[in-house]
Amino acid sequence: MSDQTPGAGPEPLKGLPPEQLPSVSGPLTGSPSPADVPAAPRQNVFIKDLLRSSWVTTLLAIVVAMIVGGILMALTDEEVREASGYFFARPGDTLGAVWNAVYGGYEAMFRGAIFNPRANDFATQIRPLTNTLGFAAPLIAAGLGVALAFRVGLFNIGGRGQILIACAVAALLTFNLDLPIFLQLPLTLAAGIAGGAIWGGIVGVLKARTGAHEVILTIMLNYVAFYLVTWMVRTPGILQRPAGDQPISGATPANAQFPELLGPRFPLLDWGFVIVIGATVFVWWLVERSSLGFRLRAVGENPHAARAAGISVQRMYIYAMLFAGGLAGLAGMNQIQGSVTTGFDGLIDAGIGFDAITVALLGRSRAWGVFAAGILFGALKAGSFTMQASQDIPVDIVLVVQSLIVLFIAAPPLIRTIFFLPKTDAEKAAKARAKAAKKAVAA
Repeated sequence: MSDQTPGAGPEPLKGLPPEQLPSVSGPLTGSPSPADVPAAPRQNVFIKDLLRSSWVTTLLAIVVAMIVGGILMALTDEEVREASGYFFARPGDTLGAVWNAVYGGYEAMFRGAIFNPRANDFATQIRPLTNTLGFAAPLIAAGLGVALAFRVGLFNIGGRGQILIACAVAALLTFNLDLPIFLQLPLTLAAGIAGGAIWGGIVGVLKARTGAHEVILTIMLNYVAFYLVTWMVRTPGILQRPAGDQPISGATPANAQFPELLGPRFPLLDWGFVIVIGATVFVWWLVERSSLGFRLRAVGENPHAARAAGISVQRMYIYAMLFAGGLAGLAGMNQIQGSVTTGFDGLIDAGIGFDAITVALLGRSRAWGVFAAGILFGALKAGSFTMQASQDIPVDIVLVVQSLIVLFIAAPPLIRTIFFLPKTDAEKAAKARAKAAKKAVAA
């Protein structure tokens, strides 16, 4: 007869060795141990990491900027304003007018920047794309210079002055020569790059030797370069066009102009774009693969730690500004050897020196990111002319879109909040530190 009480569990297993006893996966409460909790599926981890990436944030920033740009197009459209006067009577008219304004504007931008399906032949259809690449070339070159300085912890906003001095040096040294194209073209290019590098190198030397702030230096040197070049093109015998009384330089010699890359039907795309591709590869290799690039990046991350590791911080500052100025000089050469060959004045930079800052920010200061950002801004510039001509949309709308792109990129938490994206580890850590500091103050 069993001694077990009815309803009670079985007797404890006595006499069994430990290895034969049943294992318990967690506490007596029955909850599983952390080791037994199944891991999240790998695809979920991949999607979360993808949504946290800076590239997704950048893409969504562009999308938000385009949406705001579309709203501005609708607000400035005459038909939309007329239809909104009787919105409550016939709301469909207002919505249709808004759609026509936004769709028409961006369709015109596409036709002016990428592909024009209304053209009769293929060459004319793809001409907008070549215009985009032509406009993008100087933006990419100058953006690479700004981005390289960013990686070293320097804020180079002197692209305008470096472009102007590059053009002036190239004109002084080579415009009066009559050499074969295989000599005069590279000589002009080298003179311009050297002029920009010297102007940028002045900032690097002053920063390294005196500790002066590079922002102040580059702003002041922009003014110096502008008024210096303006004086040169107004003074006979220096840069002013011979037998002329206008404040403009002589035309770029034909032997110093970049040949057209795809023929005369695509005048804005020349070999300068190929040189810019080479410059992008060079900057990528310099910063990401070379030993000098490692030292430059180390200074940008922490100059005190770099100095403790035996790296000459002052020398890196000089190198960085030399490279940055030289790349801005390349942008200037794309102007006077490519798109503006009839002469130049103090406005030859055409805002490229400042647009390069936005290109570098959009490209996250990476060489190929800057390349893609430059093409985007080139497309916006090329498409803006078609928007204004066919849809009567102000070109300033495109400038607003560019500014909004930079604004949203500079505020990634805002983009993550708008699209409900997961926070990055850095944002979580910052929030935890803020919460801990708040508790410490309260205590």
